[in-house]
Amino acid sequence: MLCLSSFGGGCGRGRGGPPGGGGGGRGRRRRGARPPPRRRAALARLTDDWLTGLFTAAAEQAGVRGAALVAVGGYGRGELSPRSDLDLLLLHDGSADAGAVATLADRIWYPVWDLGLALDHSVRTPGEARRTAGEDLKVQLGLLDARPVAGDLGLVAGLRTAILADWRNQAPKRLPALDELCRERAERMGELQFLLEPDLKEARGGLRDATALRAVAASWVADAPREGLAEARRTLLDARDALHLTTGRATDRLALQEQDQVAGALGLLDADALLRQVYEAARTVSYATDVTWREVNRVLRARSVRPRLRTILGGAKPAPERTPLAEGVVEADGEVVLARTARPERDPVLTLRAAAAAAEAGLPLSRHLVRHLGAAAQPLPVPWPAQAREELVTLLGAGESTVGVWEALESEGIVTRLLPDWERVHCRPQRNPVHTWTVDRHLVETAVRASHLTRRVGRPDLLLIAALLHDIGKGWPGDHSVAGEVIARDMAARIGFDKQDVGVVATLVRHHLLLIETATRRDLDDPATVRSVATAVGSASTLELLHALTEADALATGPAAWSAWRASLVADLVKRVAALLAGEEPPAPEPLAPDAEQERLAVEALRTGEPVLSLHTRPEPAAEDGEPEPVGVELLIALPDRPGVLPAAAGVLALHRLTVRAADLRAVELPTEMGESAGLLVLSWRVAAEYGSLPQAARLRADLVRALDGSLDIRARLAEREAAYPRRRGVKAPPPRVTVAAAGSRLATVIEVRAQDAPGLLHRIGRALETSAVRVRSAHVSTLGANAVDAFYVTDPDGAPLAPERAAEVAVQVEKELG
Repeated sequence: MLCLSSFGGGCGRGRGGPPGGGGGGRGRRRRGARPPPRRRAALARLTDDWLTGLFTAAAEQAGVRGAALVAVGGYGRGELSPRSDLDLLLLHDGSADAGAVATLADRIWYPVWDLGLALDHSVRTPGEARRTAGEDLKVQLGLLDARPVAGDLGLVAGLRTAILADWRNQAPKRLPALDELCRERAERMGELQFLLEPDLKEARGGLRDATALRAVAASWVADAPREGLAEARRTLLDARDALHLTTGRATDRLALQEQDQVAGALGLLDADALLRQVYEAARTVSYATDVTWREVNRVLRARSVRPRLRTILGGAKPAPERTPLAEGVVEADGEVVLARTARPERDPVLTLRAAAAAAEAGLPLSRHLVRHLGAAAQPLPVPWPAQAREELVTLLGAGESTVGVWEALESEGIVTRLLPDWERVHCRPQRNPVHTWTVDRHLVETAVRASHLTRRVGRPDLLLIAALLHDIGKGWPGDHSVAGEVIARDMAARIGFDKQDVGVVATLVRHHLLLIETATRRDLDDPATVRSVATAVGSASTLELLHALTEADALATGPAAWSAWRASLVADLVKRVAALLAGEEPPAPEPLAPDAEQERLAVEALRTGEPVLSLHTRPEPAAEDGEPEPVGVELLIALPDRPGVLPAAAGVLALHRLTVRAADLRAVELPTEMGESAGLLVLSWRVAAEYGSLPQAARLRADLVRALDGSLDIRARLAEREAAYPRRRGVKAPPPRVTVAAAGSRLATVIEVRAQDAPGLLHRIGRALETSAVRVRSAHVSTLGANAVDAFYVTDPDGAPLAPERAAEVAVQVEKELG
């Protein structure tokens, strides 16, 4: 029996089995194990030997001559991972009897199947193979890597020659089809370099795209950039090998729960180091893909136009037009290239000038220009001259076209040379699923979003620079805003801003989360809330910039981070802070005056002494285009003030599978018929149905009444449901964290809870607060992706803020309940 224990694989489970067929090595690579590229090659060789033995014996027994066994696809390239399937073609010249050929095939395929190996197989003559390839692009791509394993080598050589000739002759038709195939796959699978659980093969920038680049090169129409491409491909293959070995499965998806094991198998520090390495490789493949397909389209377009031009011009080859864009920079054939008189070794600003001109024109930088600038351009003096700073601002302000230009600069390491601290955020993953991008791409996307907001601020240059730098501290330990402030101060000075502007940029980076966190987690009617923001911001002009940066950052984060509702909360906060900075003191808080709907419900609750509910769709405030955004459902609950309301209401919503997106709890006073005042609670919830349609308000009310009188055991019901439907295995969430917000309010103590969002979470928090014998004055619930960040304004039974020691005890008790 063949065994690959020395290669990190398992032994075959059947007689004469190939290496890697049955078991599967797990854990770190053993001492003395071969590195992945050598292991793949050895696995392919040993599999060849095994299949050669099968083929030789089977051909002799079946009496078939003029046949060959051919490896195609990944096996044909010798890239056999531990759990890869075998792509095989049984090629015959047609001279043998059909029954004999079928017998030969069976005697090869069945031993493979007996071992439990995945097999993609076909039986064809050379003519049939060519016809099938002509009809099926995927078959043709596989045959481009055809490699003889056993049998008639001349038969295989003839097929390879014919397939390559067909591919080159049909390139004008086949390459656009391949381009479209790659685009469809990218749309379906996403971009590998930004996915938390990427498919190493199918996602854009993965192994499929690397194979497509080989096919393009084989067409002789264009060649992919070769710098780093082989290493990138090897990195992705190594990661897939380790994934196969650690999971024992034929999978290409790098799931979260397996990333630490895969990282260990590759000798990497942790899952983040693994993702950075994979992202870097994917970025190399993606950039090569962009450049290659741009060149393919240019060549094919030129080929289609050239015959007509030659007819018109009498056979003369027209020279490409060169349109000036900036000093030393021209457009030629749809790309930005250097002018003939440009001297990058004497002009350190040329790199940024070319990039800004390309972004403004919406054109790509020529690969040759980027390589030339990367090798020959002189470094900028520090601090930068004013022209360099202006060109960077122009580049960042160009909008969507900035992204492609920036990525071209990154491909040659130019960005890191311009901004050395960029290296720490380059390809850095963000574990929060709310984030769409890696840290570096998020920074560029934020600048793109900020470019659309520059008309709203007095200093658009500071807005764009702050957008580029606001998360620069994520490459360092600790609070990224604190670390980022120090780095941003240094980088802004390096770019050439004066001391005052450097201070503004540093303030924006330090407080880039201040507005959104305050608006969604604090009571804006509390004067302490507004004063704390005004103190941090310092001036109206900085507030204006911070408002725009907040919106740009949220829009660039992902769809869950921004909405018209969040925008309205931030705008309300900014309005209050601006008034305070202008010298207007915030009004003293007054008892909540309910709106008409809330007042109607409160009056009915006062009359009946029972809960009253209203469940209806309510649009958010109008977006920038003037259209209101429907966001689901608002649930209003009014009832007499009594203990246990918050956990009971939250628990009922959880039982009915209603996800709480936001919530607000307020105490109101209404006059009774006797002339006295009665305390009521008004709860305003923004909810969405987890599955199916919304429940009826009457059912919610009935369950709420039962929960309040104790006849409905919510805790037990939620536990039963969780036991019946266990959660999928995944990455372990960090433990919950409960803190007391310092100086959050003079009227109450602010308890802030950060935890993994889950059904019943708000019910558990409310129950813990009730057990602590504190009174919830108001609650501000915010759900962002998988994270819940909730703030509760609590007082003692007499309505006073808690003493510091008592507040700390409450925080510990809530955290213990959630843990």
